[in-house]
Amino acid sequence: MVAGAGLALAAPLSASAHVSASATSTAAGSYTVVAFSVPHGCEASPTEVVTISMPESVPSVTPTVNPNWSVEKQFEDAADPNRVTAVVYTAIAEPLAADLRDVFELSFRVPDDAEGESLEFPTVQTCTEGTAEWVGDDVPAFTVTAATGDAHGHGASETGAATDDDVFARVVGGGGLALGAGALGVSLWSVRRRATA
Repeated sequence: MVAGAGLALAAPLSASAHVSASATSTAAGSYTVVAFSVPHGCEASPTEVVTISMPESVPSVTPTVNPNWSVEKQFEDAADPNRVTAVVYTAIAEPLAADLRDVFELSFRVPDDAEGESLEFPTVQTCTEGTAEWVGDDVPAFTVTAATGDAHGHGASETGAATDDDVFARVVGGGGLALGAGALGVSLWSVRRRATA
C-alpha cells in the first residue's frame, strides 16, 4: 500500500513539471544566456511549437540555433518596430515527443536598472493536441541581482592588453632605433679612420 501510494503521488508531480528558465548571469547590466527547459509535452501529446515572450525591458535578443527547430523573432508592430516581443521555435521534422525534453537558449543584456525585479518570460507550448501555457505562478523567470564591477570587464581587459602591447612595441622599437644609431656611428668612425690612414 505504501509503495502504491508513492507511485500515485509521483504521477501528478511529474505531470506538473513546468518550463523553467536558468540564467548564466542575473546581474543588472550583464550579458546572459537563459536556457528554457521544456520537460514534457501536453499530457501525452508531442510539442510542435514553443513561443517565448520577452519582457518589455529587454528589447533585443539573440536566439541560439537548435538543429531540430526553426527559429523566428517576432517584433513590435507599432510603438517600437525594432523591439523583439517573442521568439518562436517550430519543430522541423517531427514534434518533440511528450516523454522527452529539449532546451532553448536566448542571449540578451540584462537591463541596467532592473535590480530586484523579476524578469518573466510567458511561454506557450503548442502541441499536436492542445496547448500548455506557462504563465502566472508557473511563468519561467529569474530575479535580477546587483550589478557587478566586471559587467564589462572582458572588454576592459582586452583594451588593457592592447595598451600593454603598444607600450612593449614602443620600448622595443625605441631600443632598435638606439642600436641602429650606434651601429651607424661605429661604421662612420671606421670609414674615417681608414681614410686618414
